[in-house]
Amino acid sequence: MTEETKKKKKLSDTGKILLGLIFGAVFGIILNYLVPDSSIKNDVVINGVLYVIGNGFLKLMKMLVVPLVFTSLICGAAAIGDTKTLGKVGVKTIALYICTTALAVSVAIGVANLIRPGIGLNMSEIQAGDAVTTTTTQTGMADTLLDIIPDNPFGSLANGTMLQIIVFALIVGILIAKMGERAELLFNFASQCNDLMMEMTMFVMKAAPIGVFCLIAKTFSGLGLDAIIPLLKYVISVIAALAVQCFGVYMLLLFGFTRLNPVRFFKKFLPVFGFAFSTATSNATIPLSIETLEDKMGVSRRISSFTIPLGATINMDGTSIMQGVAVVFASQAYGIHLGLNGYLTVIATATLASIGTAGVPSVGLITLSMVFQSVGLPIEAIALIMGIDRILDMIRTAVNVTGDAVCTTIVAFQNKAVDIERFRREK
Repeated sequence: MTEETKKKKKLSDTGKILLGLIFGAVFGIILNYLVPDSSIKNDVVINGVLYVIGNGFLKLMKMLVVPLVFTSLICGAAAIGDTKTLGKVGVKTIALYICTTALAVSVAIGVANLIRPGIGLNMSEIQAGDAVTTTTTQTGMADTLLDIIPDNPFGSLANGTMLQIIVFALIVGILIAKMGERAELLFNFASQCNDLMMEMTMFVMKAAPIGVFCLIAKTFSGLGLDAIIPLLKYVISVIAALAVQCFGVYMLLLFGFTRLNPVRFFKKFLPVFGFAFSTATSNATIPLSIETLEDKMGVSRRISSFTIPLGATINMDGTSIMQGVAVVFASQAYGIHLGLNGYLTVIATATLASIGTAGVPSVGLITLSMVFQSVGLPIEAIALIMGIDRILDMIRTAVNVTGDAVCTTIVAFQNKAVDIERFRREK
């Protein structure tokens, strides 16, 4: 009953955000086409009420980024430290998860550059000041790599230098795990801080419908109907990249490492895929994934009971795909050129940010602002995609869970922990 109540609440929140998007777009279009220019329209409504409330919501999201990422990564890395108990299995699993996530971001960037969702949406016309201040500087590869190591981690936290924060948090988390009982108090403190930030995230997201309404209304008041086509192209880009990752990359990896039939695998895994789609939370699918892998595919529970929960924590390929497409969308919309170093930074940031990200709906939007900041993109673009994110969130969660299952099957096969005969059965 509690789960049903939570599910209804999530759907209710989704409906509110979608309504905020729709009403905001309609209100903005009315302002653009039907309301004549006046000081009340421009100064009071658009640049007054809509601007203050919308950007106030964005500042609340910015407020969450550093503490949420820092605490969640410490907890995630500390949990990864436990993989020593499974030796090579843990190392292989983590390496595979990280590689698939990096591939996912690369696929997203490639697909988005083909479809070019941000072309035709010239945000610099209505927010020129933001575009000017967010141009990226190109540096050499050696300096880019060295720059991820913080000179002063407290300075990195204060300045929001995200790659440096990620590296420092990972080191702290791994060492906490290595110290064991000696650092138990510190781990509990980090865990409680992470819980606090998750509660704060949920609290801030309650204001999302109003924030989205104001941000979208302001955007459409300046752009009119010109914003609709780019948004549709954004949705198509995300879905296309998710499809390539799920039915292309995963199935090729599965066949390449195990020679198992990808079609049979997906047919047996389809109920879990559907459950993940409907709940939009990786954590809720953990028991069903483990049971399906054991009963229908012959994957040892000894392996899956470790790799599936770990994947729900660190393997967020679907979320990373959304972030990769969103980066291309925003850079094109604001006319900001991202060179090779910029895209490599996005791949690294999105991959590392997936470690420790909570497997609950819409948290990817918070970490998306971190990815934007890593390459100097204005986070105002998040407002354009926030209203339609919930539907995409359902699809990418299903992809996340499929990736966990594929990687688990590969690792189990390499450790001779897959019952091939059971996998080959029709049911």
